[in-house]
Amino acid sequence: MLLSPTARAAGQDGNYLSPSAILASPDGHSLYIACATGDRVLVVDLATRKVTQSITTPAAPSGLALSADGRTLFVTCAAPESQVCILDVARACVTDTLPAGHTAMAPVLSPDGKTLFICNRFNNDVSVFDLVAKKEVRRIPVRREPVAAVLTLDGRRLLVANFLHMGRADADRVGAVVSVIDTERGEVVDDLWLPSGSGLLNDIRVSPDGKSAVVTHVLARFQRPTTQLARGWINTNAKTLIDLAEMQVINTVLLDAIDSGAANPWGIAWSADSRTLVVTHAGTHEVSVIDYAAELEKLAKLSPMVPAAQRAFTPYSMAAARVPADVQNDLSFLVGLRERRRLPEGDLGPRAVVVVGRLACVVNYFSDTLTLLELDGMQPKTETIPLGPKPQMTTVRQGELHFNDARLSSQGWQSCASCHPGDARVDGLNWDLLNDGIGNPKNSKSLLFVFQTPPAMSIGVRESAEAAVRAGIRHILFTAQPPEVADAIDAYLKSLKPVPSPHLVKGWLSAAAQRGEIVFRSKETGCIECHSGPLFTDLKSYDVGTLRRFDRPSDQFDTPALIELWRTAPYLHDGSALTLHDMLTFANPHDKHGRTSRLTADQILDLCAYLLSL
Repeated sequence: MLLSPTARAAGQDGNYLSPSAILASPDGHSLYIACATGDRVLVVDLATRKVTQSITTPAAPSGLALSADGRTLFVTCAAPESQVCILDVARACVTDTLPAGHTAMAPVLSPDGKTLFICNRFNNDVSVFDLVAKKEVRRIPVRREPVAAVLTLDGRRLLVANFLHMGRADADRVGAVVSVIDTERGEVVDDLWLPSGSGLLNDIRVSPDGKSAVVTHVLARFQRPTTQLARGWINTNAKTLIDLAEMQVINTVLLDAIDSGAANPWGIAWSADSRTLVVTHAGTHEVSVIDYAAELEKLAKLSPMVPAAQRAFTPYSMAAARVPADVQNDLSFLVGLRERRRLPEGDLGPRAVVVVGRLACVVNYFSDTLTLLELDGMQPKTETIPLGPKPQMTTVRQGELHFNDARLSSQGWQSCASCHPGDARVDGLNWDLLNDGIGNPKNSKSLLFVFQTPPAMSIGVRESAEAAVRAGIRHILFTAQPPEVADAIDAYLKSLKPVPSPHLVKGWLSAAAQRGEIVFRSKETGCIECHSGPLFTDLKSYDVGTLRRFDRPSDQFDTPALIELWRTAPYLHDGSALTLHDMLTFANPHDKHGRTSRLTADQILDLCAYLLSL
C-alpha cells in the first residue's frame, strides 16, 4: 500500500517514526529506512533529499535486505510471531509474507539470492528460508539474543552477533560471542569470544574486500567497584576486529578517548574500498570516521611481547599499547586514525548507517531525522533531512531519550541503557554499586515493573524506584540533573510493557507449563506463598539460603516479580544460577527457595516451563 510521506508521520498523537535500519539501492540513488515505531519503510531520494514513498508494514520493521537487482526488498517485522514482508520496490507494496520467530530482525540474503537468513532474537536462533519454495527449512540455535548477522562474501559462513553473554555472572570470564554458522551444514561451527565484559553487540559488517568483519559492543569493566567514571572505569565502548581468512579475532579497539567516552556504539558501515569505517555512537550522538587501513597497520606493528618488568606499573588506560593484549585498555589507540564528528544539534540517537560513495547516511532514532555526512574535504559538510514533521516529545518519550542519552553522564562514558539495555532490561553482569557498600557485587535487575514492586535493588536498599532513579543519576552517571529529567525517566519506566514469552504456544501455556503451574501453586512447594499476586511477589524480603562469600550474614533478598523471568538469566542476586533448573536444584539445597527437593525430575522441568512462560 502506497501512502504519502506524512500519512502516519511523527508528531501526530504521539506517533514517532524511530528510524532504526537503513540500506541503499544498488545504484546509490535511493535509501530505504525502516521506522520501528512508525510501522513503515520510507524511501528517500538522495538527489532531491526528499521522502518519496512510505510503505506500511504489519508490525515494527526491524531490518532490511535488498536483492542484487534492487527489485525486491525483504523487511523483518518484529513481533512475538514475526513476519518477513517481501516488497516489490517498483510498485512499493508488500507482495508476500513469510512467518518467522519471536522478534525477527537482521535479514541477510545469500549471494545467489535463493536463501534468506533471519535472526529470531528471543528464540535464540536463526531461521533459514528457501526463497524459491518460500518456506523455512531450518532453525539454527545460537547463544543469546542474536540481533545482527552478516555473510562472508563467498556465502559459506554467517557471522551472528549475540547481544548478551550466555553464562553465569560470577564466572572468571563473562562476555558475549559472535557465532559462526557453516551455511552448507546449517550449524554453528565456532564461537568467536570477545573480551570479558563484552556485551550489547549491536551490529556486525564485513568489509567489501571480504577480509575483515567488525562488531560494535560495550566493554564493561564490571570487576571494579563503581566509584568513578573517569577513563572508562565502569564502561568502555569498543569494536572488535575479525580476520575472516583465519576466522579469528584480531583485537578489540576502544572507541573512547582518554577524557571523553563514546557511549553505546551501534551501527557500522564501510567505504567501497574497505579503507574507511564509519561507526555511530547512539549515546553521545556522534559518528566516528576511522582510517581502517591505518588501524590494521598499527595493530600489525605491535610487538608480540614486552618484558613484564617494563609493563608492571602501567596504570589502566594511561599508556599506549605496546603489545596486542594492551589494545583493549588503550584509550588513545585511535588518535590520529579517527575523526570523531558530533551530529548537528537536534539529531538524536544515531543508530544504523550506510555509506554511499563518500557520503555517510545516518538514521537518528529519537529525532526522526537522516543525517548526511561527507567523508572527505577540509571542511566536510553535514546535512539534516527530516523524515517527517518534527516530533513533539511526550514525557514518556523524553524519558526514553534520557535513559539512552550519555550526555547525562560525566564525560559521556555511559547511559542508563549501558547497564539496562533492550528497553531497560538486563546486561547479565554483576556490578559492585555503591548503594550497599563496596565489595558485594549484585546482578543487574530488569526495570520492568520496578515502580510497582518496591523496594528497589536486590536487598531493598532503595525504598522506591523513584529513589533509585535519582541515586543512579548521582552515583552511577555522576552528574546532577534538573528534577524534570528524573521525572521523565520515571514516566518512561512506568510505561514499559512485558514482552510475551517465546515459550508460549500461540499465546498460551504449553502442556508442560500447565502442569508446572499446578506444581507452582501447590502447598507442597510453597512457591505461591512469596510469589503471589499479579506480578508474583509479596514485596517482602527473605533469607532464601543464597548468601555467598561477598554477602553479609544479615542480608535478606527482595522477592522479585516473575514476569519476563525468561529474559533475565542468569539468576539469583549474584547471577550464580545459569538456568532456572540450576536455581531450583543445586542452588536450593535446603528448600529455602521453595520446597523443591522432593520434586521429581519431570516436575522440575514442568515448573521451569511454567516460570519461563510468564
